[in-house]
Amino acid sequence: TAVTLNKPTGQITMNNAALAAGANVVFALNNSLITTSDCVLLSGYTFGLSYRIEVAYVAAGAVNIRVTNITGGSLSEAIVLNYTIIKGATS
Repeated sequence: TAVTLNKPTGQITMNNAALAAGANVVFALNNSLITTSDCVLLSGYTFGLSYRIEVAYVAAGAVNIRVTNITGGSLSEAIVLNYTIIKGATS
């Protein structure tokens, strides 16, 4: 499910649906402040070394975020992600 949050920094709490070992999920963060020249940083907590989070794609007005379960078992946690938009250079 896509998330819309038009702030330069923010926090996203995911639902606690099961994510199988090695599986990933991708969702869109819609944000009118994001441009294609920006860098979006992600960090998270409540999950230790159980997940890998990364920016999968940046577009004007949105970024896709990928969450991967890197453990050997199914996990069902409400992951909390923090993001920050760093404005990129334009010519």
